[in-house]
Amino acid sequence: MLIGISPLLGPDLLHTLRAMGHGDEIAIVDGNYPAAEHARRLIRADGILLMPMLRAILHVLPVEAGFRASLHNDAAQRGVIHHGVDDLCHTCGQHFPMTPLSGDQLYPRIKAAYAIVATSESELFANVILRKAALPASAVQ
Repeated sequence: MLIGISPLLGPDLLHTLRAMGHGDEIAIVDGNYPAAEHARRLIRADGILLMPMLRAILHVLPVEAGFRASLHNDAAQRGVIHHGVDDLCHTCGQHFPMTPLSGDQLYPRIKAAYAIVATSESELFANVILRKAALPASAVQ
């Protein structure tokens, strides 16, 4: 265990988050997403739902932009899970835009992500992408 680090962030995920560079993207996907087939790097988060995992990642990863799935793959629609994602990202203490994407925009982006975190989320269309921000030298100390 580490002080101040969520136990949801296992060693493989912590390594991945640290290894990512500015502009790299990580996808956190629901249990229905074919993560094993699409991932360049796959991190399994079995038994963990999307929102707790997203909260844990946002606690340690500087983010410059976020993207999320939309209800029925229509960027104009959002369900309960999308409201939760939007609210969490808005209140996490970081200031970045969260952009809803249609399926044809989202799925190729997930496939191109640096890594995919496969959760056990059962809500449909519960997929999020975070783009890592650069930290100024003063923030790294």
